[in-house]
Amino acid sequence: MKQLVENYIAPAYGVLIKAGSSLQSLFLLAVRLYWGWQFMQTGWGKLHNIPHVIQFFTSLGIPMPGFNAWFVSLTEFVGGILLALGLGSRLLGLLLAGDMLVAYIASDREALFSVFSNPGKFYNADPYTFLFASLMVLIFGPGRISLDHYLFEGTREAVPVSSSFAA
Repeated sequence: MKQLVENYIAPAYGVLIKAGSSLQSLFLLAVRLYWGWQFMQTGWGKLHNIPHVIQFFTSLGIPMPGFNAWFVSLTEFVGGILLALGLGSRLLGLLLAGDMLVAYIASDREALFSVFSNPGKFYNADPYTFLFASLMVLIFGPGRISLDHYLFEGTREAVPVSSSFAA
């Protein structure tokens, strides 16, 4: 059995890992382009109807609805463009994920709290796919086909881990 694993299964699995890994950047590019476009369109729509967004945020009890309407609209519009380009991707992933968490909390709290009891309600809610895409870029980065990669590739060095973070 050991020889079967060493001679056939392990090499075949290695090929599968290499093939899958070679697709990571293309997949992340597709995610960034599609969801960057979606965020940009959503932000653009909000920017062109700011009074309605302010009224909606007010009805949800969001603090400083005027400021937050502008902040969210600009974050989604400009962030969507930059996300598609792959510039500032992890920061944008964080900001846009926060935006979507607030969207869940403010407008679809029931879906958020049903994540375990009724997962279908959670992942069918409007913010879900936006949140998922934002977290994907935050966690995995923009991939090699991005401005982040081309601009900052040479500046990446191993960051030493503080002993306070060590297990």
